[in-house]
Amino acid sequence: MSKPAAAPRSSYPHFLSITTRWMDNDVYGHVNNVVYYSYFDTVVNEYLIRAGALDFERGETIGLVVETHCNYFAPLVFPERVEAGLRVTRLGTSSVRYEVGLFKEGSDEAAAHGHFVHVYVDRVTRRPVNLPDALRAALEPIRVATAAAAD
Repeated sequence: MSKPAAAPRSSYPHFLSITTRWMDNDVYGHVNNVVYYSYFDTVVNEYLIRAGALDFERGETIGLVVETHCNYFAPLVFPERVEAGLRVTRLGTSSVRYEVGLFKEGSDEAAAHGHFVHVYVDRVTRRPVNLPDALRAALEPIRVATAAAAD
C-alpha cells in the first residue's frame, strides 16, 4: 500500500491559524496524533460558525462525524503555530466531506492531511436530513474538485 501525497497549500481555499499548546506535545516531543483531529474539528467548526451555517446551541440541524482519516507526513511541535487549510470535496444530499491540511506556519508542505465526513441530522430525532440551503451556500466557496471526490 502506497502512502498518498499531501495536497499543496494552494489547494485549500480557507485557512485558520491555530496556536499549539504545551499539553499538545506527547512524551516523544511532538504533537500527539489525537490532537490533529481536534485541529480538524476546530477549522471546520470555525468556518461554519463564521459563515453563519452552524448554530450549535439552537440549530435544528447538526453534523455528526461518521468517518475520519489522517495521514501524517512531518511532526508538529509546541510552540509552533499550525495553519489549518480547509476544503470541501463532496456535497451529498445529507453529508459533506471536509478535507484538512495542517501546515507548519509558512510551510507549503502539509505536515498532515485528513478528512471528516459529517452526516447532517435533525437535532431531536438524529435522523439524516437534506443539507440546509444556508449550509450549502456557505460550503460552495470552499468546494473543490479532487480525485477523492470521485470515489
